[in-house]
Formats: sequence, structure tokens, C-alpha cells
Amino acid sequence: MFGIDSSEFLVIVIIAVIVIGPKDLPRALYKVGQIVGKAQGMARHFRTGIDAMVREVELEELEKKWATQNKRIMEEHPLESVAEPEALAAPAADPTVDAATAAPEPAPVAQAAPAVQSASEGPPYVARDSQKGGAAA
Repeated sequence: MFGIDSSEFLVIVIIAVIVIGPKDLPRALYKVGQIVGKAQGMARHFRTGIDAMVREVELEELEKKWATQNKRIMEEHPLESVAEPEALAAPAADPTVDAATAAPEPAPVAQAAPAVQSASEGPPYVARDSQKGGAAA
């Protein structure tokens, strides 16, 4: 991460033990770890912001490029007229079939509604004995 070799790290540890002392060394290492963690978090946040700005600039460049290409394509292939939607419509019926001899399509038939139960029968999930006043066994 910092480019510290193992021998350099050993020298730093020995100096830290001598200067800070073995008693306060764990607390000092904890504080150093907190500071390094905060620095990494700030660096990550900064890097994320820069990446977002770069993506926005790239997106704007692509939009400009697409707009110029769209303009060029539209100039190369202009719309002929607005009156041509009939040409794009579904193909007409087969001209070899005579309209008089062709069978007409049947009209859609409405489906009958389901039969309604009478109130005396009651809902299908209630036992019949309990409806007539008898107790269920």
C-alpha cells in the first residue's frame, strides 16, 4: 500500500516501541488505524465523485455523437410523405376470393352468467344441518 518493505516495517515497529512504549502502543496503533480508515474512506468518496463526473461527461459526449449521427441519417433518408400510412397497413384480403362467396365471420357470443344459488340453500361452505337449526354432531 505505502511501498514499505518488511525490513523498513521492522525498524518502524522497533522505533515505535522505544518512543511510545509497550504500554501505550496498542492504543496508539488503534488511533493510527482509525486515522488510516478515515483517510481511505475520504479517498474512496473522492474517487467515486470523480468517476461520476467522468461518466456524466462521457454520457454527454455520446448524446452529442448520437444526435449528429441521427441528424445525418435523417438527412440521408428523408420521409417521403405523410400520406403513405396505407402502404404500411396490413395487407388486404386475398383478391382471388369473391366477397359474395366468402363466409361472414360469426359474431362473438356472450357467455351466460353462472347460476346464482338461492338464499335458502346458503353458501356452499356451510354445513346443511347447521342451517336448519340442528346442531352439528
